[in-house]
Amino acid sequence: MRPARSVRPAAFACPPYRGDTSATLATRELKMEYRSLGRSGLSVSAVGLGCMNFGMMNDADESAAIVARALELGVNFFDTADVYGQRGRSEEFLGRALGPRRSEVVIATKFAGPMSSTQDWMQGGSRRWIMQAVEGSLRRLGTDWIDLYQMHRADTVVPIEESLRALDDLVRQGKVRYIGNSNYAAWQLVDADWTARQCQLNRFVSAQNRHSLLSRDAERELVPALEACGLGLLPYFPLESGMLTGKYRPGEPPPEGSRLAKWGSWGSGAFASEDKQSQVRQLDALCAEHGCTLLELAMGWLAGRRYVGSVIAGVTSIAQLEANVAAGAFRPGPELLAAVDKVSPPPPVPMGPR
Repeated sequence: MRPARSVRPAAFACPPYRGDTSATLATRELKMEYRSLGRSGLSVSAVGLGCMNFGMMNDADESAAIVARALELGVNFFDTADVYGQRGRSEEFLGRALGPRRSEVVIATKFAGPMSSTQDWMQGGSRRWIMQAVEGSLRRLGTDWIDLYQMHRADTVVPIEESLRALDDLVRQGKVRYIGNSNYAAWQLVDADWTARQCQLNRFVSAQNRHSLLSRDAERELVPALEACGLGLLPYFPLESGMLTGKYRPGEPPPEGSRLAKWGSWGSGAFASEDKQSQVRQLDALCAEHGCTLLELAMGWLAGRRYVGSVIAGVTSIAQLEANVAAGAFRPGPELLAAVDKVSPPPPVPMGPR
């Protein structure tokens, strides 16, 4: 969709995060790639940092250490949401960690998730809530502006024109620079784009949806829609909550304290079904055959897709962050890509003209 904008060298030693801490890669100079988000002028790092664990699995000091290392590695895209970290802690920890370096980065946060257990109006895409939600995020982040303000989910009650007009006002006021959506269906994305064009409002520049080697449903309708409308994709759960890192071994219970262990049966169904475990085994074998790690394949496959802006993977440690950044520099060749499609095939193309 667009060429890389620039690269910056970052030299560091980085172990592949495969559950085996004895394995190491040689120290090498890596260059962080930057590219435009969709057709916008917003330049983002190919590997971003998902901050959902801040305030949940990471305390303030741990979050600050992760952010500091991310900056050293050239990461400039930090993704959070008002609901993360018990409704606000993630934004607070991120803003505090960035401090005076805030102007160097792209802060992406989200609204529309429920921010109260008693006040039903404190969610969604109404003008009333958007205008209040943004003030809360600005305060918690300790900033005067949000680089990318994303609607966390579509509101099926509030007309999209109302949401877009409120977001357009925030852009004109300088409180928000770009706007995006998350978890939209393809038709909702196209409807929002058409509405913004017809009403001469600022348009979404990004879509944040689940997408990975094991979850490719977005390629059926969402990817063609966002490419037609000029949006960039920000894939979440790129590592399928650890399934594509080698952290979990097929047929074995998840390690104590891990996310899947905490999520129980829901996590197993969402990320570790028998079909997905079978695919992981086959992908692992492919990696051994082609001389790469499963993490490199997962991150590099996404980072190399023409429609992807920044691959946002959450971490709980600096070691995981370093491994993700190193893996994001990998690009699978044509032979490996073809083999991947046989293990985890793309969804069938809809019938009819394209």
